[in-house]
Amino acid sequence: MAATLHDVARLAGVSIKTVSNVINDFPHVRDSTRERVRLAIAELDYTPNLTARSLRSGRTGAIGLAVPDLALAYFAELSAAIIAAAESLGLSVVIEQTGARDRDHEISVLSNARRKMTDGLIFSPLEMGPEDVAHLEVGYPLVLLGERIFDGPTDHVTMRNTEGARAATEYLIRSGRRRIAVVGAHEDETIGSSALRVRGYREALDAHGIEFDPRLLGPSIEWHRANGAVSMTEVIARGVPFDAVFALNDTLAFGAMRALQEAGLRIPDDVAVIGFDGLDEARFSIPSLTTVDPGRDWIARTAVETLAARISGADTSPPRLKLADFTILERESAPAR
Repeated sequence: MAATLHDVARLAGVSIKTVSNVINDFPHVRDSTRERVRLAIAELDYTPNLTARSLRSGRTGAIGLAVPDLALAYFAELSAAIIAAAESLGLSVVIEQTGARDRDHEISVLSNARRKMTDGLIFSPLEMGPEDVAHLEVGYPLVLLGERIFDGPTDHVTMRNTEGARAATEYLIRSGRRRIAVVGAHEDETIGSSALRVRGYREALDAHGIEFDPRLLGPSIEWHRANGAVSMTEVIARGVPFDAVFALNDTLAFGAMRALQEAGLRIPDDVAVIGFDGLDEARFSIPSLTTVDPGRDWIARTAVETLAARISGADTSPPRLKLADFTILERESAPAR
């Protein structure tokens, strides 16, 4: 039979309360006593009854994470970083995929049965907007990611999209590029990553006296490699001259580079390419991709720490917006001149 708390206490020669204090890493336990309990736990191969513990504490020790699409490398890498940050705090993560372009599913995630299995939720919506802010009024700790809803009733951890996009565009301009195409624009979008990054692109053009040319915007609803290739091919087919490409994420950039190479254009000699997201994969593309690292690891760590503080009650301050810093990672696809 499996060892019990009583068995551990008997072997270590301490009370059940002391064993519980050691398991929960409470202070004020002598080091020698703590070591005896740990040795007894190891010898008996004791596993705490997490279900019973959660019933006593009212907590599950797990947090939820809801992201749109794990096939997108950014969300896969973000999820891995969140899991690592949670594990460092002794928390497990239950991941849900809301599905790209599915607003109803995103809303349902906020109230589905899985919420009873977790103590709080980190949520990155892709389709909800300001009109859905009332759905964020939930009875559990919630941390929002992404760019869809600002000024809501929850903590919000996100990146500096507009500033990062402006910096990416200015980086290309400083390297001598003047005709900068964009891959991944969402037509008529006013909120979300695409709109904010295009805004930063246009701000940079304006600041440097470069006229905006709408023919250099390559549209794409989805942000996968194939979409990047299609969007880039469309811009090339227009016959409009360009000497650089700002892809609104790294995955689009990989597809765009393939389309450029198939068209006989050399990277970076003929066309420089910069992406956005700082994906690990960008180091290994050919050529390696210059990109904006928006602070993904900081976002993951801050989101988990913020949620954990709300769950424990250590933070009772009003909800806050927390913005990550970004850096440009210079590589082969767009070297500085």
